[in-house]
Amino acid sequence: MLTLPNLLTLSRIVAVPLLAWFLWWPGWAEGYAAGFALYCLMGITDYFDGYLARSNGTVSKLGVFLDPIADKIMVAAVILLLVGARDAHPAVIQGVHQIAALIILLREITVSGLREFLAQLQVSVPVSRLAKWKTTLQMVSLGALILGGAVPAYPWVAEVGLLTLWLAAVLTVITGWDYLRVGLKHMD
Repeated sequence: MLTLPNLLTLSRIVAVPLLAWFLWWPGWAEGYAAGFALYCLMGITDYFDGYLARSNGTVSKLGVFLDPIADKIMVAAVILLLVGARDAHPAVIQGVHQIAALIILLREITVSGLREFLAQLQVSVPVSRLAKWKTTLQMVSLGALILGGAVPAYPWVAEVGLLTLWLAAVLTVITGWDYLRVGLKHMD
């Protein structure tokens, strides 16, 4: 159970409070810089936990369970902190951009519930290539927004983050509909 891939996944979950602490102080550029470094490290461990588990043949039920949870915890924490930061720096998610953030959060909750429902029916829904693009855009977006808080003199960094947030939200709707369509086939 305590394989290297599972330890990497657990490390991401344990690191979320530290990431939240760095992002808690909106005007603290150094904190956002440290948060960006930690966020990047968490992204690297996300890649390697799956890669190592598959390449070493150590894919476990615990890892399959924890990996998406770790991702969702990290994404939700960053979105909530950037929405809550308000006018402190250009990298916050404000106004109409909060709709994109809300779409992402609602989809994550809905798909998690749907996956749980389908698992009880022993129906597996594989992750599509489009869903992987959605995740990539989401991670790039949040990383750019965190980095935008570290370098407020370069507002284009946050603008890239907001643009990719919207692109991720569009893919979120498309992939969420794909999951829902499969789920609806199995409902009375």
